[in-house]
Amino acid sequence: MKTYIKLFAVSSLFVLGACSTDFLDTEPSTIKVEENFYKTPTDAYQGLVAIYDVLQREAYGGPLLISEQASDDCFGGYGVADAQADVEWDRFLFVTNKDMNTDVWKNSYLGIYRANILLANLDKINWGADTTLKTRYEAEARFLRAHFHFQAAKMFGDIVPLDHVITSSEFQLPRQAAEVTYALIANDLKFAADNLNNDNYSQKGNANYGRITKWAAEAYLARTFLFYTDYYKKADMAGVVTKAQATAYINDVVSNSGHGLVADFANLWLAASFENFAGEDNTEMVWAVRFNGSGKGNWALNEGNRFQVNIAPRGGSIGKYATGWGGATVNPKLYNAYETGDTRRDATIIDFAAEGLNFNAEAREQRQYTGYSWKKYCPITDAAGTAIVEINGGNFQIDNYQDYAIIRYADVLLMAAELNLGTNNALAQADLDKVRDRAFKNTAHRVTVSKTVIMDERRLELALEGQRYFDLIRQGVDVAKAAIDNTATDAQFNVTFRTATLGWLPLPQSQIVLSNGTIQQNPGW
Repeated sequence: MKTYIKLFAVSSLFVLGACSTDFLDTEPSTIKVEENFYKTPTDAYQGLVAIYDVLQREAYGGPLLISEQASDDCFGGYGVADAQADVEWDRFLFVTNKDMNTDVWKNSYLGIYRANILLANLDKINWGADTTLKTRYEAEARFLRAHFHFQAAKMFGDIVPLDHVITSSEFQLPRQAAEVTYALIANDLKFAADNLNNDNYSQKGNANYGRITKWAAEAYLARTFLFYTDYYKKADMAGVVTKAQATAYINDVVSNSGHGLVADFANLWLAASFENFAGEDNTEMVWAVRFNGSGKGNWALNEGNRFQVNIAPRGGSIGKYATGWGGATVNPKLYNAYETGDTRRDATIIDFAAEGLNFNAEAREQRQYTGYSWKKYCPITDAAGTAIVEINGGNFQIDNYQDYAIIRYADVLLMAAELNLGTNNALAQADLDKVRDRAFKNTAHRVTVSKTVIMDERRLELALEGQRYFDLIRQGVDVAKAAIDNTATDAQFNVTFRTATLGWLPLPQSQIVLSNGTIQQNPGW
């Protein structure tokens, strides 16, 4: 047990902080520890589930919320007396909480650690004749390892890539150039894409819904390719994946995955279309993080979606929208960016005035009130105004149950349009048309495909889904600054993007201290 705990602390890059010597020296009090655990396929499955478990920790202080606050689509929000970190994410400040990004760092490396533990032990398993199961578990674990690396890399820039469980001689590893990290990401995603079968789990009631598929791996490879090659101005992904290969992967998802668009955009989101909700395991969900309310108020579990309460209306339920903390108020610029007739606007954003909701910002102590908030992911009430999560016996803070969509088929189509530009413009146009035709419910709003058009479309289609900030910085810090800078007569809405940061967020100061100077703070912070 002593060895196991030390490996956990080190492989998580100091995320656990100091432990007492007595605790580290305690002998095993349970039967199974790492040294004797990995023997059967069932053991391997439990190790795989442990990696997936980290995905459910997308909550307050996670990449979805932080990136939306940093983007031009949202402000910081929350209550007038709440902590300043949310305002600082919005305004690119780093003053009151030097560990404001610690959850992203910790959870990323916890996921990497768990993936590396399983991968290191796969050869110890007695697989019998079922070698395909071993390959499947390896592919899923390597995909998740790539995901957690990318989650950290897109937030912090250069990170410490880990392709193994580190030893005592590697306690203070330095950050590596982006090329090293993205080579690991690319190789892991290629392995997953090339070794998983053609299963598609987005059918009603499929027990495997939420697990990695070939189609998720191919789509995720395209996403990381686009970010890396755009931001770092490279022709390929760290010498591992060429543009032609990335294009072939994403086109395969478009043509052969069996995924498709839900006919009505609003039906993707529970608060937008409760009566006609398509369900979370619908054909458009290429990969989503699953949540449920089974924790029933148990803070030690992470079964529920702890993100949803953050963006729900502050100060009590209003209309069909359940109460929350009023975080990340929506910038009116996003609302006004939608054209007349675009069904996505009212399915994405709550317009309190237009919906006849008397939201008294002063009484509710709402900070940075704009008149708009999130409809995507907003928890809902019954006709009597009681939150559904509470009717089901859960706690409204931690037991919300909506899944978090990481890759939708609409995103796949837009990535395919982007990657096919210049080589197959007809296909790029067709992919873009499908997204816009669905949005307007007709073919009268088609526009000629271009990189600018695609990026604008991504903003509207994927608004409040954690993509906008990264789409901005991959186009360049000047593009990001032009979009994010905000000047208003009310100073609380003034935002200045600082190009000196290069678009990266500040590292948790505690990690810099624990690294004994091996890790340095990002520029501009």
